Amino acid sequence: MKFLPLLILFFSSLFLGETTESNGYQPGDKATDFKLKSVDGKMYSMADYKDAKGFIVVFTCNTCPFAIKYEDRINAIAKKYKSKGYVLLAINPNDPEAQPADTYELMQEKAKEKGFVFPYLVDEGQKIYPQYGATKTPHVFLLDKNLIVKYIGAIDDNTDDASAVKEKYLENAIRALDNGTDPSPALTKAIGCSIKTKKKA
Repeated sequence: MKFLPLLILFFSSLFLGETTESNGYQPGDKATDFKLKSVDGKMYSMADYKDAKGFIVVFTCNTCPFAIKYEDRINAIAKKYKSKGYVLLAINPNDPEAQPADTYELMQEKAKEKGFVFPYLVDEGQKIYPQYGATKTPHVFLLDKNLIVKYIGAIDDNTDDASAVKEKYLENAIRALDNGTDPSPALTKAIGCSIKTKKKA
């Protein structure tokens, strides 16, 4: 009987931990590719990047205060790791009817204003984010070249102040992947706004 509290704690961690944050992918799963329209009018998929070492898929948007605070950091990560073979693809999962400031035209304005160096894609019909299990903006998925999920979660440990970041979760995960090891942690809690979906009639 003395082991009962330990067993309860163990099973609670399995069912109540961060891994239950979404019904989508977990580290080790193979992700689906996609073909989505970017703000430049072109269609993009991961299959377009034959020589990529990996993919940084970031679900983000125009409007969420958390996403806005990460815009410059996301752009910097895209620049830093592009030369190392890692492709960053940002996807806006919000329905523009539910969040009017996330229309395609306003996404184009945002990308131009911020000088995004990565494709900023529209999840038209909101078909991709549920497959991945994204629940927040921003929400990051790091994939290897074979589209195996290696890391899911937050970009770092300080939303409010980039200069005060102590743990760069995403960059640490990319370095681990580049060194041929599994990221640790492979899963962190994404902090951000809920994804905005169209109201059902």
